[in-house]
Amino acid sequence: MNGILLTQNSTFIIGQVAWLLGKIMEGIFEVLNMIGIPNIGLAIILFTIVVNLLMMPLTIKQQKFSKLSAKMNPEIQAIQAKYKNRKDQDAQLAQNQEIQAVYAKYGVSPTGSCLYMLIQMPILFALYRVIYAIPAYVGRVKEAFFPLVDNIIDTAGATELVQNLSNSAMYSKQFTNAGFVAGTHSEYVQNTIIDCLNKASTADFASISEKFPSLAADVTNTVSKLEEYNNFLGLNIGNSPSYVLKEAWANGAWLLVIGAIAIPVLSALTQWINVKLMPQQDTSSNNGNDQAAAMASSMKTMNMIMPLMSAWFCFTLPSGLGLYWVAGSVVRSIQQIVINKHIDKMNFDDIIKKNSEKSAKKLEKMKEQQEKLNAYASMNTKNIQKKANISSKIDNSEVSADSYSEVKEAKPGSMMSKANMVRDYNEKNSRK
Repeated sequence: MNGILLTQNSTFIIGQVAWLLGKIMEGIFEVLNMIGIPNIGLAIILFTIVVNLLMMPLTIKQQKFSKLSAKMNPEIQAIQAKYKNRKDQDAQLAQNQEIQAVYAKYGVSPTGSCLYMLIQMPILFALYRVIYAIPAYVGRVKEAFFPLVDNIIDTAGATELVQNLSNSAMYSKQFTNAGFVAGTHSEYVQNTIIDCLNKASTADFASISEKFPSLAADVTNTVSKLEEYNNFLGLNIGNSPSYVLKEAWANGAWLLVIGAIAIPVLSALTQWINVKLMPQQDTSSNNGNDQAAAMASSMKTMNMIMPLMSAWFCFTLPSGLGLYWVAGSVVRSIQQIVINKHIDKMNFDDIIKKNSEKSAKKLEKMKEQQEKLNAYASMNTKNIQKKANISSKIDNSEVSADSYSEVKEAKPGSMMSKANMVRDYNEKNSRK
């Protein structure tokens, strides 16, 4: 297995999507560098906006599906209530047919929600992957770790120190990988060390300088370059808010304390606003449907827990991820307001009417095709029966000349070919 984190992801679909998103991130960073502000925090915000805009059509389709589902659910629940106490096969078949008719009427697929989720999941995983391992996708950021990485490899004991940094435990498998053990300055070894340094705190870099003075100048240059890239409104987004809070509190840097607390708080707040703006299921139409009520209750609990989970993750993970989380929630909230206005202007009665007409035409076409198939099957059955009757007559020497003519083109060795031979013999004798 090649580099677990820094090496670009090679997982099927996710790897390809991450590669594409990585190109977008690298392009944004290069543009910022050209105008003199090579800042990862700003790049993350712009990257989040671009990706969400690209996903806008899919998001609109999903919201439209949710609106149609909300209108459709009472009819589905009424059908389920109708067959609630009937478990026989005929009743279940009738229930399924009626439910399928409702889905067709609204132009909604039973798997529609899952389909939209399946499309979005690889994008979300790939998006997280790019943000979490920016040096793997942005070449200019990766270059900031050189020549420090090569000098660490050449310095006895330095690689072992990197392996024992505060966040290096998650990369333990990479250090025992055959590609790392056998390599010296191979890309795999370099990537593994960059993985660790990319998650290293200020204290970790200070530890390298202290224990290996020969590396101090390289550490200073790398830290200086990374601080230039990672500085966002005074915060080093390479450090977690929990680390920044502890250091800032000890040094009395109260502005940094506020900044460290702001990211997880904003994350929870924007996540809560995002949830509130999402279309909510109408629980008043459950009509005693226990399953629907349980799902609504679970969704309500999840909506309460998500903002708290968001705050905790943003407090313990690097601030860059927290910034992405906040930016994503803000962008989605704005996007949701626009989508809600767009969807509210839609006339869903007209949409349902068009879907009903389309469904009726489709059903009519299916009936015509079925009738053609039935007619073809019936014709084939008659032909088979006719050939069977002729074969029977051949066996009983009762075949007429007219019957022979119907089987003129027969396969050699078949009963039909024998009938043709009898016919030819009779015709020859009659001419004599």
